[in-house]
Parts: sequence; structure tokens; C-alpha cells
Amino acid sequence: MRIWSIHPKYLDVKGLVALWRETLLAKNVLEGNTKGYKNHPQLKRFKNSENALNSINQYLKTVYEEAIIRGYNFNKNKFNTNIEKTTITVTTGQIKYEFEHLLKKLQKREPEKFQKLSNETKIECHPLFKIIEGEIEDWEII
Repeated sequence: MRIWSIHPKYLDVKGLVALWRETLLAKNVLEGNTKGYKNHPQLKRFKNSENALNSINQYLKTVYEEAIIRGYNFNKNKFNTNIEKTTITVTTGQIKYEFEHLLKKLQKREPEKFQKLSNETKIECHPLFKIIEGEIEDWEII
């Protein structure tokens, strides 16, 4: 499971679809609707937020909006749109790590997008997150 901290606009088609599916799985875990993945490290930051379900729904809303911009048909009924705007912190080290991780994936599966993004210097995070100084997050599996 990879719930990216970087903005979904950087993801290729395969990455965006995987993000949608994996975040829906995470939402099901947070709702108590599945037995697996309960202790997955990627869920820690949502579980530690003020309202985990609100946060995951806000996250899904942005992924959905990115899909619509690209002309994809994601199902809006899969998440709650009645949410309060909130933020979760993420470190500069985590953003850097994730972007480099994505570039490695893109180099193999979508070289054009890799070329386009490889000179990117200012990486935006997903709007749910607020960037703070720091190393790679302790929940990240390296």
C-alpha cells in the first residue's frame, strides 16, 4: 500500500489508479470493514489525525479531482464529500523520498513522464498535508 504524500498530479495513470484503489482500501480499514491491513504503516498518520475518516475522505477527494481533470471516471460515491478541511504534517525528507521513489518507477514504466519530472525542484504535496522540516517519516518502510 502506498498513500503518497506528494500531489497526485505527479503520478502516471497506473500510479493514480493504484492510489485510488489503495486509499479506498485504507478507508475500509479505518471504517473497520476489513480484517487485513489494520496495522499498515501508511495508516499511522491518518489514525493519529484528529479525525481519521475525515482525513482519508479529504485525501480521496483530491485524488478524485485529479482523476476528473484527466478525464477518468472514478466513482464519487466511494467517499464522503461532506468533510471539514484539515491538515496532517509531513516532513521535507518524506516528500523528497517519495518523489525519488516515484521517479524510479516512472523511469521504467513511463520514460516521458520521468524526463518531464526529473528536473522538478519544487515538489507539491497532497493538499491534505502541510510540509515541515524533517527526515523521512518513522512510519516509512525503506
